[in-house]
Amino acid sequence: MRMQGPAATPMPPQSGTPPLPVDVQLMRSGATLLIWVLVLAVLVAAGNWLVHSPWFALRQIHVEGEVEHNTADSISRHAMPRLKGSYLTMDLREARQAFESVPWVRRAEVRRVWPHDLVVRLEEHRPVAFWERGDAEDDLLVNSFGEVFEVNLGDVEDETMPTLRGPRDTSAQVLAMWKRLVPVFAPMRSRIERLALSDRGSWKLQLDRGTVVELGRGDQDEIVARAQRFVTSVGQITARFENRAIEYADLRHSDGYALKLAGMGTSPQPVRPGKGH
Repeated sequence: MRMQGPAATPMPPQSGTPPLPVDVQLMRSGATLLIWVLVLAVLVAAGNWLVHSPWFALRQIHVEGEVEHNTADSISRHAMPRLKGSYLTMDLREARQAFESVPWVRRAEVRRVWPHDLVVRLEEHRPVAFWERGDAEDDLLVNSFGEVFEVNLGDVEDETMPTLRGPRDTSAQVLAMWKRLVPVFAPMRSRIERLALSDRGSWKLQLDRGTVVELGRGDQDEIVARAQRFVTSVGQITARFENRAIEYADLRHSDGYALKLAGMGTSPQPVRPGKGH
């Protein structure tokens, strides 16, 4: 019986290239990194040049929307100095603010149109009343949303608009009250020329014929009901005095109102509607 010795273990093949020294490996890695940094720098510089190149300069602004109080020249004159950057770099939020700074403009929407233009959709204020603020003397108007805005009053065409007055931040409240009172006083064939809310919350109006009406305090429903009682009954009262013009009416009494007719003094006692007057 023949015994065999253990099989010989094969030796791994020897590499023909010895490993590079650590310092050489670091040099190669550094060179590769430097190349990539240079490539990136070139790309950034090229991109920066492209973005700011004259080819992307803003060339035209197209204005859309119903614009009555501005022209293309007036819009450009007010907005263009505030526009910064090119077609690609312009901040659209800042551009919108620039167009909203144009007189009469309430709201602006701005979008890019490739490759050189901007399209701007403008919404202008629709004035419905003049506004007098208790702490300022400015050229102010109230728009249909009850917002106060400032313009040159010489640009206002409708001089028959009412004048509203109230403390700061009450324009929407005063406009809402005016809208409710207009149909109430329509049967008197009079137009509300002025409506004011005092700092203490008291309402007062003046009609186009000069009549001053003290409406007093209360919520809108109370004020409107008070005015309706007055308009419904006052014709019967003035008829007894040759339909003299009403100079002043005080509706702040709980059970009636006081009147001052042209050529006569104020009634000493409140007139009670439906009580024989």
